[in-house]
Amino acid sequence: MKELVEVIAKALVENPDEVEVIETEKDKAIVIELHVAQSDMGKVIGKKGRIAKAIRSVVKAASSQEEKKVIVDIL
Repeated sequence: MKELVEVIAKALVENPDEVEVIETEKDKAIVIELHVAQSDMGKVIGKKGRIAKAIRSVVKAASSQEEKKVIVDIL
């Protein structure tokens, strides 16, 4: 999942070198934290959060085989 989020984020931003993805596991969930440059934050979130929602939907679909919930946080 980490690689998927990283590829999507790097395709969206102007500073792909500043994209950082951290994956941690908690109880029955996997938390993926996405860090981007401040100037690229709007591109990752999108108007009314549409791009952020799309990223979360893609990750949810990709993780449907696993029994754990996947949470994507954009920081």
